[in-house]
Amino acid sequence: MSDNLTRLNKFLSEAGYCSRRGADKLIDAGRVTINDVVPEMGTKVAPGDVVKVDGEVVGARKQDFVYLAFNKPVGIVCTTDTRVEKDNIIDFINYPKRIFPIGRLDKPSEGLILLTDDGDIVNKILRASNNHEKEYVVTVDKPISQTFIDRMSGGIYLEELERRTKKCIVKKIDKFTFSIILTQGLNRQIRRMCEYLNYEVQSLKRVRIMNIVLDTPVGEYRELTKQEFDELSELISESKKTFDPKNRQRQDRRKR
Repeated sequence: MSDNLTRLNKFLSEAGYCSRRGADKLIDAGRVTINDVVPEMGTKVAPGDVVKVDGEVVGARKQDFVYLAFNKPVGIVCTTDTRVEKDNIIDFINYPKRIFPIGRLDKPSEGLILLTDDGDIVNKILRASNNHEKEYVVTVDKPISQTFIDRMSGGIYLEELERRTKKCIVKKIDKFTFSIILTQGLNRQIRRMCEYLNYEVQSLKRVRIMNIVLDTPVGEYRELTKQEFDELSELISESKKTFDPKNRQRQDRRKR
């Protein structure tokens, strides 16, 4: 019988809910129940037990989720609606299982985008309040000044979105190229920021999402390695999956 028991933190980790360390914190905070009873640290889960976090049932994780890192070409649209967009990402990849992109990358932009069939992981990565880094390399139409770097990194008020961008890390690479690390994803954010400063984006490439680095040729994809996925799981272990009703991120969602 004992062979069928699983430590609660391991159960939550294997279910894809969080890391073991994150599970320990949830258990210690009394947010986890087994059969509607708050367990002690170290409690084991038996087959048939109902595990909940904050009142929501956590089921057994399927073992064959897909996690892809894709180098999106310019001109491909990040949508799953294959009826609307001819040059959509789903038809382009033509993966044998139903998958969907985690977030978006503008049609005129290129670079890294993750795709999966694991809905649990999506919102944890996307929520701006979780402050997950995304890095881009951008080329603009005229020489980059120190004023441009300072203003981009300090945050810019985007009137059409009625929002000020968060402070971010901006570094000059050469005369016309810079890198920028964002922890939010407003619609066309980098392009809007550059336009505000009277610069026009000539090319925009996403080169990193959290710990996942772009390393495939344009138009090709690969599966995440176990090490990458384990690191990613740790990074999102404390991430919220849903909107805080008091959080202004809900406004962002409506404006997209």
